[in-house]
Amino acid sequence: MSTLKQNNFPMREWHVKHMEQTVVRFVKGLSENATRWEVKLNNKYGKISKVIKRIDYDLKHGVTNEQVFSFMELMRTDSIYLEDMSSDGSTERLNELQPYYKEPSSQLPFSWNNHVTV
Repeated sequence: MSTLKQNNFPMREWHVKHMEQTVVRFVKGLSENATRWEVKLNNKYGKISKVIKRIDYDLKHGVTNEQVFSFMELMRTDSIYLEDMSSDGSTERLNELQPYYKEPSSQLPFSWNNHVTV
């Protein structure tokens, strides 16, 4: 008999691609010849708060914090994203987004036993 394997995140790959597209779209920004409709959509959905909300949605559906952090590092270094990073302000936007998804540190989990009160 075969056993069934539970799949807690059935669309994980889709959410990873969605996270990557969201980050690329935010870092790339608007083109210089954007239409009024694109400007309107960017004003509504292109702010950092909305981008963080979309990435957090992907995090709830199987994307890990490490994947987000490693993708942002890949954008900085890989030649595939050289064109996206060449637009004005792209490095600043990536730097603005980076602190929300830092590499996990090796801190101890919070415990009342190791919490010092003064």
